[in-house]
Amino acid sequence: MSLGTIDRSLPPFFNQGPSALSKLMFFGALSLFLMVADARFNVTQPIRAAIATALYPVQWLAVQPVHAVKNGSAYFTDLSQAQSESAEARRKLALKSLRAGQVEQLTQENDRLRKLLDLREQLAIPVLAAEVLYDAADPYTRKVIIDKGQAHKMDLGSPVLDESGVLGQVTRVHPLVSEVTLVVDRDLAIPVLNVRTGARSVAYGDPIAGGGGMELRFMGSNADVQVGDLLTTSGVDGVYPAGLPVATVSRIEHRAESAFSKIYCVPKALTTGARHVLVVKPVTSDLGLLPDAPAPVVPGRKGTAK
Repeated sequence: MSLGTIDRSLPPFFNQGPSALSKLMFFGALSLFLMVADARFNVTQPIRAAIATALYPVQWLAVQPVHAVKNGSAYFTDLSQAQSESAEARRKLALKSLRAGQVEQLTQENDRLRKLLDLREQLAIPVLAAEVLYDAADPYTRKVIIDKGQAHKMDLGSPVLDESGVLGQVTRVHPLVSEVTLVVDRDLAIPVLNVRTGARSVAYGDPIAGGGGMELRFMGSNADVQVGDLLTTSGVDGVYPAGLPVATVSRIEHRAESAFSKIYCVPKALTTGARHVLVVKPVTSDLGLLPDAPAPVVPGRKGTAK
């Protein structure tokens, strides 16, 4: 090989170009120019739009695994929840079917007994829907005010019910509103019947016990009363229809110094938050009034004008 063919140029490593400071100043000035131009004239907006459009498929593909994991987790969660709700619904349906069969059987037995004893059919009792407006202002009583009064033919002494049981009794009637004394008021007493034993007693309001409850008084220490017994209206007072739920026995205290037990009950009605109620016409109003007895004839004296 001849010496003339040897390339005597410097290798690329030793090539000299613009200095690092010149490059820094150039690209700094270019960056500043682009920032000012973009802020003033939005010159890079088309470039951004083009880049965003080009990268959209890539972004969509990148988030699909995340969406798949989330949707799969939500699917299995919803499926498990749906299965549990379906099982609970089937259980409630079975219980309701069982209770419906028991109610139908008891109704048939009741009808047979009524026909056997030649009892008259139960009278239809009219009811009046009302709404609780507010609690009474007296802090020493448990009363509420409802939006029905004399203008709506409200009767004094009418029982008041909610969706769970006996709530109270109308104790004062005004032209447009009425005052209802709740079952937990100390001045209210309701004749009740123990569904389990058939024993009659009287339940009194006891606002001190447990923030508002009821009490069975004058029950002997050996009385057959158990925790959980259901108390309903006995109907012997001529005001409350028989069979309305009143309370459930919650606690029994046997006292050695007394011949009577202390029996606490929890009302079935929502005494602290009832909103919509039914006012039942008193039973005595459906029985009619007895004819007045004739006035005794007083023989007149002789010589007196008749």
